[in-house]
Amino acid sequence: MDDLFTDPSNALEILIVADDPFARAGLALLLASEPACQIVGQVSGVDLADELADADAPDVIIWDVGWEPPAHLLAIADSGLPVVALLPDGAEVLRVWAAGVRAILARKADVARLITAVHAAVQGLVVLDPDLMGVLLPVSEEGFAGDMVVEPLTPREREVLQLVAEGLTNKAIAQQLHISDHTVKFHVNALMSKLGAQSRTEAVVRATRLGLILL
Repeated sequence: MDDLFTDPSNALEILIVADDPFARAGLALLLASEPACQIVGQVSGVDLADELADADAPDVIIWDVGWEPPAHLLAIADSGLPVVALLPDGAEVLRVWAAGVRAILARKADVARLITAVHAAVQGLVVLDPDLMGVLLPVSEEGFAGDMVVEPLTPREREVLQLVAEGLTNKAIAQQLHISDHTVKFHVNALMSKLGAQSRTEAVVRATRLGLILL
């Protein structure tokens, strides 16, 4: 799975959308040296429709929302492409979420988290920055509304969960944590049970909603 982030042949084609030209340039510069990314265009939101009509569709859109979502918010969300939205704060999270964007990061997210979010969005996973998640899902002592952990995860289970979210296999997790494959399998089964998940993917989605992992 590590090759997904290092092999240029697996690079995702990314279209950068931002009304601020400095924001577009900054994102392009941030991702320029990343083998997992191939920037295929940089446009303002108002020019998005023309860009998509004139060129092959990218794999994913990275959209710097800015301080106020523009009038073409729905056009971006309705493009049919995975969208990773970058927000400066939580003020517009509800509006962006309501438009259908299911991958939302804080604008300050580092490049590693951004790349992970891009790949997760392409796979159809929900990506919510923990710093912004509370705006969507009010927190209680038990967890977020609609998703609850039956039993708190242990520190080791949280470590394993984070590595599962990064796409590592049980063998790779065992090597990184210096434990046996059998122990990893035990932790994965335990955390899935506590999250009420039927698969590793569902566990990641539930954990993301609960703010248990950082994408």
